[in-house]
Amino acid sequence: MQRRNAVPKIEKPKILVVNDDAASLLALTSLLDQWAEESGYDVISARSGQEALRQVLLHDFAVILLDVNMPGMDGFETAEAIHQRARSADIPIIFVTAFLADEIDRLKAYQRGAADFLFTPVIPQILRAKVQVFVTLATKNEELKRQAHKLSQRSTELTATNKRLTREMEERQAAERKSHAKDEFLAMLGHELRNPLSAISSAAALIGLAGAGPDTVVRAKTIIQRQSQHLSRIVDDLLDLSRAMSGKILLSKRPLEVSALVSACLDTFRATGRTSSFQINVDMKPGWVDGDPTRLEQIATNLIDNALKYTPPGGTIDIEVDQADAEIVLTVRDSGVGIAPELLPHVFDVFVQGSITLDRSQGGLGIGLALVRRLAELHGGSVSAHSDGAECGSTFTIRLPRAQAAALPENSAESEPGDDKPAILLIEDNDDGREMMATMLTAYGYQVRHAADGVQGVRLAGAHLPDVALVDIGLPGIDGYEVARRLRGNPDTSRIRLIALTGYGLADDQRRVLEAGFDVHLVKPVAINHLLEAIGHGATALTAGAALK
Repeated sequence: MQRRNAVPKIEKPKILVVNDDAASLLALTSLLDQWAEESGYDVISARSGQEALRQVLLHDFAVILLDVNMPGMDGFETAEAIHQRARSADIPIIFVTAFLADEIDRLKAYQRGAADFLFTPVIPQILRAKVQVFVTLATKNEELKRQAHKLSQRSTELTATNKRLTREMEERQAAERKSHAKDEFLAMLGHELRNPLSAISSAAALIGLAGAGPDTVVRAKTIIQRQSQHLSRIVDDLLDLSRAMSGKILLSKRPLEVSALVSACLDTFRATGRTSSFQINVDMKPGWVDGDPTRLEQIATNLIDNALKYTPPGGTIDIEVDQADAEIVLTVRDSGVGIAPELLPHVFDVFVQGSITLDRSQGGLGIGLALVRRLAELHGGSVSAHSDGAECGSTFTIRLPRAQAAALPENSAESEPGDDKPAILLIEDNDDGREMMATMLTAYGYQVRHAADGVQGVRLAGAHLPDVALVDIGLPGIDGYEVARRLRGNPDTSRIRLIALTGYGLADDQRRVLEAGFDVHLVKPVAINHLLEAIGHGATALTAGAALK
């Protein structure tokens, strides 16, 4: 099999002898044949100018020996025709003539491409010497062509190798950047986790001190509550990002008015005092989208939090909601530290964050914007960022498909909960968690019984018939799924409202919980307002996503 890009085989140089006289043609070809093997060439003959032209179409020649005096097309006309063709224009021609050419004939011959003259009778040594010059020249040209082909082939190979090496270098550099970004992320995660854990540990130790006054205890409890919420948000962000990147977030869409949703998010920041040091400008027009309220709140909250985090006190933050064709556009613009040009294309990548300093005053894990992009894409929208550079502020724009406005429900007074609170059974194997939740529910006026494992929980449920059972999924003995199945299978306990408490919040986890017979799926840690709502409103079915918030 012939190899691709194989070096062309070097052919022997060819000599064309053109003469209409058979005897003269035989004499010349016979002389040339004597040296053909030694000199490495082939000899081809032609009896007329027309035949010579046909041979020129078929072969490349090192030299042509052309008789001047031929009937029909003479040597000059034949030479002129040969040199009019581009491929044969440079073939050297030696005119063969029986008489001494005068200066006019020589000029005429050279004008038609003559390289030399031979006069008959031909002297063999002169013939051989003149022919050998052109044969050697043709051989050298072929060698040069072959070397040029080799160089071209080698150049192609080197170019391909260079492209491959460049691509491998870029891939390696990208991998190194990702690895470096992950290392920085893990360092940030350790920092972000240790800070609230340290505060919680110190506050817990302070409460246990004999000399701690009531004010000190209250402040320590506030710190524990605030830092616990901070830890919960960190875990929520990590879980949400994992779900978003793996495509496991299931949206619960309904018509939403974006300006009202963003205003509610902004009110939350105002209530915590986060906005007090900034000039907040709001310009929000009504605009409806078909979206998941929890996830859209995450988008708005992350963008506002990002602006607050990277804008120095006294700076300005503009929040706008507007309509553009078939889209609702949310824009958050700040006068903060801006985004460096080299970072701007990667600002929505996972683990990417601006310059990291030892004081970590800005905090965060660098995953908020990555989550924003993924959630926007899940809603059929997009997100973009713009900045003129460092210290020039930043602008983030969310575009979502516009939807029809929903009909507003009529106002109705909310029913007040009755005085009779449901009896609760808490089944939780973690002693501290069980004690704290039971104490908290008791403080809210609920009658609480609790069990440390599934078997004991099923026994207590059958003995006391509580209205609500809070069941941890990961129980010793029999797990929470089996507890639910046994309670549902017993006619006496089948009507108990079952609420699952679990650390797993994926859609598949929620499906398994509901299939086992639970009414509600709550993800730990559970906010007290969500827990009370799940206990007190039998018709409310909270999803994992809502419980996370």
